Amino acid sequence: MNILIINPPHLAIGSRLANEHLPPLGLLAIGGPLIDAGHSVKLLDADYYNYSIALVVSKILVYNPDLILLGHSGSTSAQPVINDITRLVREQSTTIRIVIGGVFPTYHWEEILDRNPQIDIIVCGEGEEITLNLVNALENNNELEHIKGLAIRKNGKAIRTIAAETIRNLDDYRIGWELMKGYNYTYWGKRKAVVIQFSRGCPYPCTYCGQSLFWKSWRHRSANSLADEIEMLHKEYGIVVFNFADENPSSNPKAWREFLEALIAKKLKLILVGSIRADNIVRDAEFLHLYKQAGFERFLLGIENYNEVVLEKIRKAGTISKDKEAIQLLRKHNILSMATYVVGFGEEKIMDFYYSLKQLLSYDPDQVQILYVTPHKWTPYYEEVKDHEIILTDQRKWDYKHQVLKTKFLKPWIVIILVKLMEIVMQTRPVALKRLFFHKDARLRSAMRWYTGIGKRVWFWELYQFFFVTKLTYEKIRMKDFWK
Repeated sequence: MNILIINPPHLAIGSRLANEHLPPLGLLAIGGPLIDAGHSVKLLDADYYNYSIALVVSKILVYNPDLILLGHSGSTSAQPVINDITRLVREQSTTIRIVIGGVFPTYHWEEILDRNPQIDIIVCGEGEEITLNLVNALENNNELEHIKGLAIRKNGKAIRTIAAETIRNLDDYRIGWELMKGYNYTYWGKRKAVVIQFSRGCPYPCTYCGQSLFWKSWRHRSANSLADEIEMLHKEYGIVVFNFADENPSSNPKAWREFLEALIAKKLKLILVGSIRADNIVRDAEFLHLYKQAGFERFLLGIENYNEVVLEKIRKAGTISKDKEAIQLLRKHNILSMATYVVGFGEEKIMDFYYSLKQLLSYDPDQVQILYVTPHKWTPYYEEVKDHEIILTDQRKWDYKHQVLKTKFLKPWIVIILVKLMEIVMQTRPVALKRLFFHKDARLRSAMRWYTGIGKRVWFWELYQFFFVTKLTYEKIRMKDFWK
């Protein structure tokens, strides 16, 4: 079949303000098996070029594929754009099959199919095997009811087929890196870059996160297989920066160490960045030197909150003492730390922001990222807040950088001002400025300056968006009613 895979344009900060883009790993992962099965596959990365919806539709119609596959890593906030694109495609073509996938469609399949008659099929769950089976069935005109992992219509009613099993061996399906041809993906200061995964899933039950529910179980690739793939990407594609998309790559310390050692043996000059749990950094203290030797320059650490009661409530399974120790250990090994802090888990008052700032200052991270809690319907946290009112009904902005939940004690404009003040204090404190300008490692100085440059643009952009663009609702809309 002639297939066009589409990464839709996105409004999120990461897409619009960084002036750099990473390839859509999920779509490339789906493309690889389809290419190997003999199908003709092309990638249209509309997010890379920030195409208008009209231009995306025009390019689809010119290419005139048998099938279009749409998905985006920012699944919730991207869905309205996908709806608009597919609606316009269907108005001008009745022959192109329209298939979508991602985390949001996996859980909201029924409402999507009910409200969007132009969308034919939804892939629910991990896409590689399901999509391959689907495309083969379509090519052979086979019934789809027996294909696992789909949401389809039967007699005009949305139904879901039997759920597909998780992929046990992540090495079984090849990523279609060749689909990147024509795109100059960069990160970390205009260096050629890709997103990659050592593992999928997370064994921790944090209530606000849906990763453990979507991926079902934690699995990892073989150490040598991934190390070989990284070497190939470095030598054949000139990739220097590898951004790990894992929720928690080091869940199995033995397998993680094997990978680090396999990569070190390649003697490649790489830059690795990723996310990791603070307690795993503490656990791996005796071999953190391998992290650095492999090429890691920064880890994002989910700090989330200053209050131990809140951390226990959201089942974070971490401690403040280990968070601090992890940052100190990373600094000892010359690896940058980025602390992410989430506003909105509790009914914050002004003093709560003060205590949050005190905690972040005591942690002394190299970088900080403050987000807003965004409750997704499929997470346990949603059940806790489903009766709460929301202030933002534009789903395109449910991206963790916009306030969604109404706060009981503080008006939204006060919340954003307090957040912006926290960011200023954290980024301009003397020790942070000293590292920014005089860090002994030139590469890390460059990395911090790159991130600071983006941060300045984001800081002003968020204030401008809040006060002059974003339209908050003053109606009393509860979370559960919004999703009806």
